[in-house]
Amino acid sequence: MPHRAHLFSLRIGHALRESCGQEAYGGRRLLKDVLAGITVGIIAIPLAMALAIASGVAPQYGLYTAIIAGFVIALTGGSRLSISGPTAAFVVILYPISQKYGLGGLLLATAMSGVLLIGMALVRLGRLIEYIPEPVTLGFTGGIAVVIATLQIKDFFGLGLDALPEHYLGKLAVLADSLPALHWPSLAVALLTLAIMLLWPRLKTGIPAHLPAVILASLAAGWLNQQGWAIDTISSRFSYLLPDGSHGQGIPPVLPDFIWPWLQPGPDGVPLTFSWSLLRDLLPAAFAIAMLGAIESLLCAVVLDGMTGKRHSANSELLGQGIGNLITPFFGGITATAAIARSAANVRAGAESPVAAMVHALVVLAGLVLLASWLAWLPMPAMAALLVVVAWNMSEAHKAVHLVKTAPLGDILVFLTCFSLTILFDMVLAITAGILVAAVLFMKEIADMTRVSDISRHKRLVEGGLPEGWSVFKINGPLFFAAADRVFGELAGLCTGRRGVVLYMDGVSILDAGGLAALNKFIDRCRQQGSRVLVADLQYQPLKTLARARLRPIPGLLAFYPTLKEALESLEALEEEEAAAASPRPERVREVLP
Repeated sequence: MPHRAHLFSLRIGHALRESCGQEAYGGRRLLKDVLAGITVGIIAIPLAMALAIASGVAPQYGLYTAIIAGFVIALTGGSRLSISGPTAAFVVILYPISQKYGLGGLLLATAMSGVLLIGMALVRLGRLIEYIPEPVTLGFTGGIAVVIATLQIKDFFGLGLDALPEHYLGKLAVLADSLPALHWPSLAVALLTLAIMLLWPRLKTGIPAHLPAVILASLAAGWLNQQGWAIDTISSRFSYLLPDGSHGQGIPPVLPDFIWPWLQPGPDGVPLTFSWSLLRDLLPAAFAIAMLGAIESLLCAVVLDGMTGKRHSANSELLGQGIGNLITPFFGGITATAAIARSAANVRAGAESPVAAMVHALVVLAGLVLLASWLAWLPMPAMAALLVVVAWNMSEAHKAVHLVKTAPLGDILVFLTCFSLTILFDMVLAITAGILVAAVLFMKEIADMTRVSDISRHKRLVEGGLPEGWSVFKINGPLFFAAADRVFGELAGLCTGRRGVVLYMDGVSILDAGGLAALNKFIDRCRQQGSRVLVADLQYQPLKTLARARLRPIPGLLAFYPTLKEALESLEALEEEEAAAASPRPERVREVLP
């Protein structure tokens, strides 16, 4: 089907070819892309830094991600206007990895996830987004938002905590115990940032709210620091060591170097030792990163399609995401995927093609080289407040509330399962459990739709009545393992003491192995009771299943008819045969010759 071709196509650089190669691309469109790229690049700089910090690594690694992955994925991907870089959704996965394996382990897991994403693209798994129910996506995104907001409490309130426990409930307990020792100047800076973020959009200036928020918060933090109040900033929290041996605070104003991921520092500051056991230990994390990256990037592409009326290539986007996540770790970048908020801002800024995303990456690069000394003054409470707003926006709380108010009970159960498991355990378990629960509930709903009804006295379908001891039953719905035993068990009870039954099956669209086994049991039971079974009006799939199983007519027991009318006509002929067989034959009179 041509309208679904985007779900199956696969080629590197699909979006760039479509928007710049097959469509006329001139100076006007280039100018729009440049302006949009500059706008999104400015937005991305503080976000990339904040998300890197939330993931447990230094802020420059978030900038490296926005630069390398943002450019490579735009060049090779399948969505025209997606902006890729570090995203809030990954924090719950990346933070535990960085704590356990250090930066080196995190980068190696990212590279492994890139290989998995490329594999998913090659086997055409771009359609997987169709099989993720909305309650699952709302559940895990809402849970991720809660975890991200919880992780910001430490810096938001200026709590003097070096580390937090691994499990969520442990984090809450430690944070609650530490709240009485909050640092009010840090809280004041965080609240100032939060207030500007919430109130600035009402001015409708077109300037992203977080820019004036972090600028004013930095000025406030600088004044408070001069008054003797120690407020953490990027420069006071992070330091770096350059290859020439020079040491500095904040962010290094240099381009990232090529380095093998496992040669980056581990949890103890010492480079990891590359081994198969390390790859095996990181494989579950890499799989989680790849799955979330695929879901997040394809969801973003679907949202952008709705905003622009264009079509993305799902498999090409997975390919681009895989290439980007495979290359980026070798330059110090962490996991990247398409960011819905930045991509939407790209669309609103007037972007025309992936060139805008490439310009965005170059703007972040310029910010790293030219503004590193200024970025070092950003206060940590302001970064925490920024991430609280990001968490709120990604939670889509209004959709979750609407779902709880209006959705069926099964969907609410799926949502609550994903939401709670994401918070208490991890996102992979949450998505797996959510999809399984959704699948089971879906099968139950479909199974409940399968019904059997006695239509023996239906004058329009059964004309002229039936012979004594015969009944006609109509089956509606799929006969699969979850429904077939119940339906044929019910039929077996209804057929007790009957001479025979006609099964009218024009409403059966599916007959699987479980349904076939239940049908065979029913036929065996009818054989034991001496009842006949006539099957009428089979659809294509059930007929194909019976043919593959070599279920053939059995004289005196089982027969198949193409229509209900022919099955009923056969009953009349059967009655005549039985009547003729039952009537006494006249004795032949021998002629007596005189």
